[in-house]
Amino acid sequence: MADQPRVRERPLSPHLQVYRWQVQMVTSILHRATGVVLALGSLLLVCAFLSLAAGPQEWARFSGLARSPLGFLVLFGWSWALAFHLINGIRHLVQDAGFGYAIESFIRSSWVSVVGSLLLTALIWLAAILQWGAA
Repeated sequence: MADQPRVRERPLSPHLQVYRWQVQMVTSILHRATGVVLALGSLLLVCAFLSLAAGPQEWARFSGLARSPLGFLVLFGWSWALAFHLINGIRHLVQDAGFGYAIESFIRSSWVSVVGSLLLTALIWLAAILQWGAA
């Protein structure tokens, strides 16, 4: 038995089930997810520009899709992703400058990102509805 190498027991890293969910954890995950959503949503912008360049008939088709309930849901979700990613990105820039590392400040700024993104999205859609009659 002396010939066999010793197997060293290594500690396993705890998984998400071990940790209690916290707002900082959620905002970190959401920041990454909204980045992906924004990248995919940019393809919709390209489709919009291409249909606009293709003429009134193609633009009417795209506009009809955008005004459908599913289109509204996609546009609303994309605008929330933009608002959250923007506000949370500003929060990260402030932290990169060396501010807001105290736990209380970190938790507060995380909630500001969540609530602020919801308020900013509501303001954007309210302005769009008031300006154009419907988004």
